[in-house]
Order: sequence, then structure tokens, then C-alpha cells
Amino acid sequence: MKTAIITGASVGIGRATAARFIAEEYRVFNLSRRSCPEPGVTNLPCDLGSDSDIAECCGALLEVIAGSDSVALVHNASQMRKDSVDDCGSASLREVLETNVVAINSINQHLLPRLPAGSSLLYVGSTLSEKAVAGSFSYVLSKHAQLGMMRASCQDLMGRGVHTALICPGFTDTEMLRTHLGNDVRIIDAIAAMNSYNRLIEPAEIAELLFWAHGNPVINGAVLHANLGQRES
Repeated sequence: MKTAIITGASVGIGRATAARFIAEEYRVFNLSRRSCPEPGVTNLPCDLGSDSDIAECCGALLEVIAGSDSVALVHNASQMRKDSVDDCGSASLREVLETNVVAINSINQHLLPRLPAGSSLLYVGSTLSEKAVAGSFSYVLSKHAQLGMMRASCQDLMGRGVHTALICPGFTDTEMLRTHLGNDVRIIDAIAAMNSYNRLIEPAEIAELLFWAHGNPVINGAVLHANLGQRES
């Protein structure tokens, strides 16, 4: 039996990834506050800022993992706020880090010891895992942290048959991006023109890469750029 566990699979890249794994007859579990509408997905309501919610969901998943030959553990959920180095309050930063970093660690602590050989640990980062832009301070900080988590995970899991990767999407047509840009068509069009194909990336394109990464352990520890050839400024 093959299993995919995806955080934040209710919309965007997460939903597309759930659909991709469902198409290959995986059991797919979504951990988020909102349900994934894709047929066949099992929704486990979870506030990723809550230790008790995470513990309850992971407890339910341990039996699932025990009956699985292979598990794709996809850390996709993220918060993205408009903030900067001089106006990001520590309370707000903690909230972002709870979802984008601490929840990942909590889920790993519960599930990694039980993952069978042949499983994958995939982090959905961002172009901003390796660079920065103004006005996204806490998001940039957390995405850089995910890069370090992936690399450290790779080293710590040596010899266990579980491979890791950080997938770094460019500007992808998601609810999160459009909300962050205020649904301003002019800004969205300008952002879309910042790669060699002059368009936003489709969530299904990132989902396809995540599915491929799960099945190819040769990329263990790799950072996979998925940005259509983004222009450097």
C-alpha cells in the first residue's frame, strides 16, 4: 500500500499534489484546517499551530504508516504575511514559524521513526528559500529555515532508506500568492513576466515535480528549482 501525507492540501499546490497522488492510487491524507475537495482524500482537521492537533492527527496516521510500503511525507502548508525587518513583531513571527517551521519538526518527530524504507520527506520551499525580497520578512526567514531543515534531515537519515528534497517553486498561481499581491492584476501580470515563459506556474506543475521527487531517491538532499527560468534582478 502506498501513502501520501500532505499538509495544507486544501488549496493550491497542496490540492494539486493530492490529486496527483490519488491518480496513482495512493491513500492521501490532508492535514489542514480546511478540507481538500479532491475525491478520495482523507481529511484530518489540524491547526498546525497546535501541538495537540498535530499529536492527534499523527497518532491516527501511525497505523496507516504501519501498513504502508512507501510514504510520501510532503510539508506544503505555509503562512505568508506582509511584513519587514522593522515592523515584524515577535508575536507575529512566532505564529509564522509555528506553521512554517515548528509544525514540520513536530510532525517529523511523530512520524519519521515509523517511515518505511522507500519513503520520502519532501519540503515545499520557495525561490525565497535562497534569496530575499522586501516586504516578506517572516516568510523569507521561514523558507530559509526549511532549506536548513531539509539538509540536516538528509544527513540525519543516512542509511535509513528515506530520501529528502526541497522543491522551490517560483511564482505559482495560488490563492496565497494572489492574496499576498492584493489580487492586483497589474502586479500579477508583472510577476508573471519575470520568467522566460511570461506566465505564472500552475500548481499541477509543482505537483508533478513532487510526485517525481518521491519516486527518485537519487535526488536525496537536493534543492529542486521550479521557476520556469526566473529572471535575476
